[in-house]
Amino acid sequence: MKLKEIQLTNPYLELPALCYDRVKPSPLQSAYLIHANPEIAEQLDIDQDELDTEHFVEFVNGALELEGSDPFAMCYAGHQFGFFVERLGDGRAVNIGTIATPMGNQHLQLKGAGLTKYSRDGDGRAVLRSSIREYLMSEAMNGLGIPTTRALALIGSGHSVYRGEWEKGAIVLRVSPSWVRFGTFEYFAHHKKYVELKALADYAIAESYPHLIGEENVYELFFTEVVGKTAMLMAQWQAVGFNHGVMNTDNMSIHGLTIDYGPYAFLDDYDFRNICNHTDTYGRYSFGSQPNIGEWNLRALMVALSPLADEERMSQILDKHYARLYTQHYLYRMGKKLGLDKLEQDDIDLVSHLLGMMQGLSVDYTLFFRTLSHYNGDRKEILKVGLYHQPMHDWLDAYDERLTQNTSTTEERHQNMQRTNPKYVLKNYMLQEAITAANQGDFSIVDQLFKLAQSPYDEHPECERWAGATPEEFKNKKLSCSS
Repeated sequence: MKLKEIQLTNPYLELPALCYDRVKPSPLQSAYLIHANPEIAEQLDIDQDELDTEHFVEFVNGALELEGSDPFAMCYAGHQFGFFVERLGDGRAVNIGTIATPMGNQHLQLKGAGLTKYSRDGDGRAVLRSSIREYLMSEAMNGLGIPTTRALALIGSGHSVYRGEWEKGAIVLRVSPSWVRFGTFEYFAHHKKYVELKALADYAIAESYPHLIGEENVYELFFTEVVGKTAMLMAQWQAVGFNHGVMNTDNMSIHGLTIDYGPYAFLDDYDFRNICNHTDTYGRYSFGSQPNIGEWNLRALMVALSPLADEERMSQILDKHYARLYTQHYLYRMGKKLGLDKLEQDDIDLVSHLLGMMQGLSVDYTLFFRTLSHYNGDRKEILKVGLYHQPMHDWLDAYDERLTQNTSTTEERHQNMQRTNPKYVLKNYMLQEAITAANQGDFSIVDQLFKLAQSPYDEHPECERWAGATPEEFKNKKLSCSS
């Protein structure tokens, strides 16, 4: 349909007024389209030819208000690096409405659309650099099969924004089945606003877990669902080598999505201690800490929900299910990455041996598994991935022995592994190349990386230069939260 035919709704505004603040977007100056996502447009039933029009740019810029739109910013709190901040909220995001789709409601949000009540000392803007990173990475995570928010479009502008130096402003039109965060519950629990807390919980259940409506002990069951979703998400992050970088409770989705892409990174060399956020002085959000932080954040959510459900029961649920589900899903995914037909009890030792070997040899995580996806007993290519050969020989001896238990053929194993181990992930040096070109008005690399993001398991011969190990000078760079 045409943009003018879309009828937006605003179900979040049915919550008590303390949950949000109405605010109009502040359009950027001289806005222009950088990229639009045809797949998301199709899901939202927006005609493809609309994406090339000037009024589509106006829509993404917040200058064109669709029928039914009632823009607002959401209120929430959060634990940031372990310290509670009692009021945060959408400081640079404006929610512009909801579209019903066959897959459920999709909530549209403009990130970088100007000041809100929750901007604190910020300016409510996003810069081109960070917006390119979010636009591409949300699509990359979806291409890898990892639950995530997505984006309909990215616009640039002639609008100057100061981030230590002058940069150009941009807006990403983000799309999600839910924007409710752990920190949203923390806000109302901390302020003892229990009417709002219950209303929020009922809303989140109806939005994300409607099968629970009418169940006895519904809030305990709700918490159980979030525990499961979070455990599975952490397993997916760890298996693919994704480091979020800022797992504050206000960046944790109640729907089990990856949200709020800031100083993230895909691993270059495997490093359990990898820190991608230069603000993270003590490594709270290091790569290897993510599963434990997921549990820590769930405990913060548990406390916030305690006015609605028995805290001791929720603690038992967390203790019983989180570590078990995380370990189960992580080992399942690692088994798939290794091409094992089914998991055996001793496979945890094989995985531990592998990770220890990779840690000691500074092996590129993505390249190793993709190369292993072609392994047929000839060790020549896989040995090129590591600097020292003997530790890799030792692991490959154990791997060869384990493969004798497989019933699938070598060809079948290769096919399965190549569908599991991506050839391409969007590493930070690749994104920086796109950003550098974009700052000079060249968006061709954004286009290329978007295609890679959508099909990371395919070959893409024209992009072969991005399939190898990260060049030494670009490895393990730390980024800021404004990245």
